[in-house]
Order: sequence, then structure tokens, then C-alpha cells
Amino acid sequence: MSRSDTDHPLLNGELRLAGRLDGRFFDLLAALALTGSLQKAARAAGYSYKGAWLVLDAASALTHAPLVTASTGGRGGGGSQLTDAGQALLAAWRELQARHAAFLHEQEAWLAGQPALNQLLKRMSMKTTARNQFAGTVAAVHAGPSTTQVRVALDAGGEICASLTQTSAEELGVAVGQQALALVKSSEVVLVSDFGGYRLSARNQLAGTIARVQRGAVSSLISLTLPGGQAVSANVTNDAVDALGLAPGQPATACFKAYAVMLAVRG
Repeated sequence: MSRSDTDHPLLNGELRLAGRLDGRFFDLLAALALTGSLQKAARAAGYSYKGAWLVLDAASALTHAPLVTASTGGRGGGGSQLTDAGQALLAAWRELQARHAAFLHEQEAWLAGQPALNQLLKRMSMKTTARNQFAGTVAAVHAGPSTTQVRVALDAGGEICASLTQTSAEELGVAVGQQALALVKSSEVVLVSDFGGYRLSARNQLAGTIARVQRGAVSSLISLTLPGGQAVSANVTNDAVDALGLAPGQPATACFKAYAVMLAVRG
């Protein structure tokens, strides 16, 4: 796997004991063992002093054995220590953490041997506010004096054209055959229900059928289904929805400029 894959693993899981004792609780135990002070340990683990005592009491009820002993006064000024049961529980947690990490690493290795599933999950792992995400493969790259036109053949059929600056294209290292995601904000999409004999200058024109109209206070989110099953969302004012009579089942075309497409490619 590349460095980017290991920095952003596809698989993760939270380890808990008895469904309640999580990493934060064991951070408390570890800090307590290190400092001998419940007040310092609570601060390190993000608990209040009272909250730390409450969670320790709840854990002791689960284990049916005290996990911490406290002493007051004396030359050392008192303190708190883990009992044998507390130390054993902390040691078990650390061993389970190592086994859990090894298990996830093993599954990642298996996943790397399943190309189609691996790529699908990688697409899902990308987090972006762009509502429209089109998966495909770079089919053509045309470098011009100031911009580079990139044509992406979509997995679901059809294609999208993206216009990038030369600097962006060079930084991305865009090349034919790369897997790519074309990202388009719903606010950049214009819906056309009838061209009236005119032709539109927008490079990207995806014809489909309106599947849903989600009306809000000022604008509506229109979902358009393309022939290959891909969905396109457009944010349209309520006035425009009423004027065009947009409704589910109606044919429409999603149009957006090439410069409105943000391109992401696998490194």
C-alpha cells in the first residue's frame, strides 16, 4: 500500500471491553499507574475528578473487584494506585489492542487483493461537501496554452469534461487511464427541462429523469437519475421549480460548466 493508504486506512474499529470500557477509560488507568494521582490522571484522560471516580466505580462493578486503592495523609500526602486487578485489566487491554491492530492490518492486506472492492471502498472513504461525485477513468487529456481539458469516462456510462489550470493538472499528474472522481457542487448544476431549439455552451449535459424534489424554505434539492443509475443533485430556487413545473418522472438535463468540475485522481 502507498503512504496515503496507510495514513487513511479503509478499515477501523473501536475496541471496547464489556461494551463499555473504551480507550479513554484505559487512558485513565494508564495515567493513574504513571502518576499515582487520580486528579492528574483524570485531567490527562479528559475526565473531571468526580467523573473519573464514577467511571472507576462502574468498572469495578463490572469486574466485581476494586481496580484502584486510595490512601490519604501521611508523609507522601496520599495517592491512588491500581490494584492487582486493575493492573491485570490494563495489561489485557494493551495486549488486545495489539491483537486488534494486527487483525485490521491482516484484513487490509486481504482487501488489497480484491481490486474492485478495494477501489469502491477508497471512493467511499473520501469526505467532501460536493454532493455530486462521479467515478470513472481519465479517457483523454488535452493541454492548452493556459488550461488543460480532462475527459473522464464514467463507470456508469457517459462522460464528464473538467477544465483545470495547467498548474493543477501538473500537480495532480493527470494521465490517461487513471482512476478519477469528478466532483460537482449541486449549486453549480443547472436543470433544463426544454431547450426550446437552443444549444447550450455548458460542456457537460447529462440527460435523465427527475426522481425526487425535496423542497426547502427557499430552495429545493432536485435529484435526477441518469440512464446508468447515477444520481445527480441540483439546488434550484423554489420559484424556478414552480415556473418549470419540476416534478418526479419528468425528463430533464443536468448542465454544468467544465470549470465547475473538481477532479480527484488516485496518487
